[in-house]
Amino acid sequence: MNNDSFVCSLCPRNCGALRDERGGDGFCGLGSQPRISRAAPHMWEEPCISGSRGSGTIFFSGCTLSCVYCQNYCISAGRQGITVSEYQLAGCYKKLEEMGVHNINLVTPTPYIDSIIRSFDIYRPSVPIVYNTGGYEKPETLRRLEGIVDIYLPDVKYSDDSAAVRYSSAPDYFGTAMKAVEEMVRQTGSPVFDDDGMMKKGTIVRNLILPGMTGNSIRILRALDESFGDKILVSLMCQYIPEGRASEYPEINRRITKREYEKVLSVLEETSLEGFVQEMSSAKKEYIPDFSPDALRQFLSSI
Repeated sequence: MNNDSFVCSLCPRNCGALRDERGGDGFCGLGSQPRISRAAPHMWEEPCISGSRGSGTIFFSGCTLSCVYCQNYCISAGRQGITVSEYQLAGCYKKLEEMGVHNINLVTPTPYIDSIIRSFDIYRPSVPIVYNTGGYEKPETLRRLEGIVDIYLPDVKYSDDSAAVRYSSAPDYFGTAMKAVEEMVRQTGSPVFDDDGMMKKGTIVRNLILPGMTGNSIRILRALDESFGDKILVSLMCQYIPEGRASEYPEINRRITKREYEKVLSVLEETSLEGFVQEMSSAKKEYIPDFSPDALRQFLSSI
């Protein structure tokens, strides 16, 4: 094996895949070099992340999950994107920082963690670093990011492991995600904000309400309250749109109802958790980012 080849155990699957520059034979099917699908200011994160100038978001191709309903299915499952060097990745940070973004936001970055760590040796932005993930993470892998990541933005998608397997091919999802959040909170501590209300450090846990699965979200909120309380913020999301392969699963091939939304929201209000709640109007395709290769090529040519 050359220096860019390794046997991978970065995510909880521990599939022992051989990954090199050309690709990999594991669950994610990804190679060792970073592959990105978008780099641009992003206005649709939580207010303390996007602010007035946007979050400097880099969407990585591929994912440790396999969510059948993923809004970004073309990049998560389809792995659409452009392979970049660590120097180019560092150049993306610098360019986004020059554009005035509030932070650098790495979306589904875990398969490329080795290259990402090296890229920050090349250039470390002066703005906070956000690690944006589906929550299916190993604490051992996350510990390598201590001192690099300022803000963690994980999902906790499922309390029901049978649903996690059915919709995301993720066994033992809930226990795994909760241990990951524990490690994230250990690193970041309680939320810290600047004078403008922008987050400087902390963990925001997201939960996306899924059709017919209000009990799932309610159990997650109660578990987060019991385990973390005011050490985290939560973001309750109602933007679900049946994308990807959702049409193959009739029970989730619809948007959530107002009644489902209000049922979960009422439980959130009973907890001590603080954070953010989306409006139901956010469930629109217009909020799905533009992953066109031409837009990315134009950005890369400017760094």
